[in-house]
Amino acid sequence: MPLSNSPSRYGGLTKTFHWLTALFILTALPLGLLAENAPFADGDQLARKAMLFSLHKTVGIAAFFTSLLRILWALGQTRPGLLNADNRLEAFGAHLVHWLLYGAMLLVPLTGWIHHAATTGFAPILWPLGQDLPLVPKNEALADITAMMHFTFMIVLALSILAHVGGALKHAVIDRDQTLQRMLPGTNTAPDPEPESPSRAPLVSALVIWAGAVGIGITAGLGGLASDTDAAPATTLQAVASGWQVQDGTLYLSVVQFGSEVDGQFTNWTAAITFDETATSDKHGNVDVSIAIDSLTLGSVTDQALGPDFFDVTVHPVATFKADILKSVTGAFVAEGVLTLKGASQPVTLPFDLTINGDTATMQGQTTLNRLDFGIGANMPDESSLGFAVNVDISLVAERDKG
Repeated sequence: MPLSNSPSRYGGLTKTFHWLTALFILTALPLGLLAENAPFADGDQLARKAMLFSLHKTVGIAAFFTSLLRILWALGQTRPGLLNADNRLEAFGAHLVHWLLYGAMLLVPLTGWIHHAATTGFAPILWPLGQDLPLVPKNEALADITAMMHFTFMIVLALSILAHVGGALKHAVIDRDQTLQRMLPGTNTAPDPEPESPSRAPLVSALVIWAGAVGIGITAGLGGLASDTDAAPATTLQAVASGWQVQDGTLYLSVVQFGSEVDGQFTNWTAAITFDETATSDKHGNVDVSIAIDSLTLGSVTDQALGPDFFDVTVHPVATFKADILKSVTGAFVAEGVLTLKGASQPVTLPFDLTINGDTATMQGQTTLNRLDFGIGANMPDESSLGFAVNVDISLVAERDKG
């Protein structure tokens, strides 16, 4: 079988690309649907859901590169003409569907890949390509938009596949011509097609459809962002009296899930700080921190993290850390106290670096918690799906209250 196309038949390499692409796409689509609808009530179910998503993404990337190679190969090949070119409506439909398929074969996996790279969360890609993409930042807004574009493009892909398969079956069952045979392995007995008059109408129509799909995807993604913005955190923390007023600060956390680090932060918290840098005893002050749990963002697993199996924000909306600020004989500072989270209280030590310049203090500290100490993810009692260690990183700039 010749590798290259001729005016009447497809070559061996074109057929290989065609059926390999079909295999990857028809594998990735059901994997994605199964993963999206799979439950995750416990560790085993979550691991199964994550594996389905990982397989979906991994097969999708294989489909992307196979499709790219297929299109690059097709650019240098003769395209066999249609056997029913005299039927202008069917010819238009056939060319339109092919243009839609070419676009979908690239855009569906590409937007899914960008979404994966832009967010943090579970279900890593299994190819040894890393989890990031060049020029794609970790950005939840970008992740939301590309997720909706991925979904919209997937609908275009599914409808195009149905039209393509339907057309092939019509040729085989109703028209009884050799259109389908030309793409099957074996000897080709199809007659030479009649010459076609070139037309840009199918390409232009496909571009219009793709422009509409892009617009729908972006609009839906922005609509989701607007909904997230409008849904302000329900927990309101009371203003606190403090000897040092926090001007700026961050409270980050990270945990390993399925071998990949997931980063997040709490954006709504207060700190009442009493501190005397001239104190001669070990104790230099104290701190009382309140954290609104519903201000947590944790990539693609935020909603899951706020649920009853993890932070259980509905029942336990606020966490607190009350500690003494101590200074060791080596000059290092540490906050020693009790963290109350999800109804459980545990002693916590937070070593930190402190720099004071006049009335401005800059602090940065890290500590590591065990999620099981607070009953977080208790239904995942091993680290195969979710690590025990939760790394906490806090930094702030505070001004001395001169009132």
